[in-house]
Amino acid sequence: MKQLIRKSYMITILIALLGSLVFLDACGSKPGTVAVLMEEDAIAPVAEGYENVTPDYIFTYAENQNEDYPTTQGAREFARLVNEKSQGRIRVRVYANAQLGDEASAVQQVQYGGIDFVRASLAAITDYSEETIVLMMPYLYQSPGHMWKVLDGEIGQEVMNSFTGSGLVPLAWYDAGVRSFYTRKPVSSIKGMKGLKIRVQPSSLMEDLVEELGAGAVPINYEDVYDALQTGTVDGAENNWSSYEAMDHYKVAPYFLADEHSRTPELQLASEQTMQQLSAQDRQMIRECAQESAVLERELWQETEESSRQKVLDEGCREISLSDEEKQKFKDAVRPLYEQYCGGYMEFIHRIEALGVQ
Repeated sequence: MKQLIRKSYMITILIALLGSLVFLDACGSKPGTVAVLMEEDAIAPVAEGYENVTPDYIFTYAENQNEDYPTTQGAREFARLVNEKSQGRIRVRVYANAQLGDEASAVQQVQYGGIDFVRASLAAITDYSEETIVLMMPYLYQSPGHMWKVLDGEIGQEVMNSFTGSGLVPLAWYDAGVRSFYTRKPVSSIKGMKGLKIRVQPSSLMEDLVEELGAGAVPINYEDVYDALQTGTVDGAENNWSSYEAMDHYKVAPYFLADEHSRTPELQLASEQTMQQLSAQDRQMIRECAQESAVLERELWQETEESSRQKVLDEGCREISLSDEEKQKFKDAVRPLYEQYCGGYMEFIHRIEALGVQ
């Protein structure tokens, strides 16, 4: 049994003993229940024909969504492919429901080798690459096709390369849908945003975005949004249809303002320390498995997003659309953020916008 297997067990134990244990979110056990991280808590797909092979390596993968979410299913497919293509030599245990910590702390543990893989939103990794902020700018992409043309092309590779030396190794772009606002009371114009308290990810860009629209930004961790909406701590939040449905936010904020302010991709990342322990052949295999899993994840995302949208509408939620004129007011209000956040990367912005009109 390789040293890395023992490392995997020890890391799990240390996370439990040193206070990195987290409380499972609403999709897992009840709030306040300590998540004792054991082998049986993880999803560890084994490829057909390799069930009885003793692996040389057992890796950990952190995912903060529930087991049925597209990104978790993408992680599961990644794990299966790695096991298959390594002929059983490598297994990947996927810990969903934020069992290995919230997104920011999981990324930190990947950076230092405590966790081997993670799927993270760009908001959680801007400290590791300045270029990622460009891909998060509001109303940047004209359509999903525009975004994938950017990410799967030269610009996407340049952003991946910008992580060199950070301790994180980008593997594949995952879809995270399009984000919009949803509120406890109906909002149908930029005037309606004024004075509202809106939950945002802990991100200065998202905070400034909301402020530019006339509302007040309240940074709250993803796992705590439902309670904040239910108690009125915030008047609304912003996310995609799938998260809106998966976390039951539609039950406490039934008005979905489809302003589509952000098409923000996510990254599947590996620990540089983990990758360095593998042969060049295995590193290439890991990258190929990640890319294959991303194809499935994107397909599942589209299916899940439409299914989630239809479900919450059937439950009585109201989707509010903006007129072209009103949507332009939203765009104009946030345009100053481009210069504020991307002053040194406006060339990136212009290249991205140019791809949208080709």
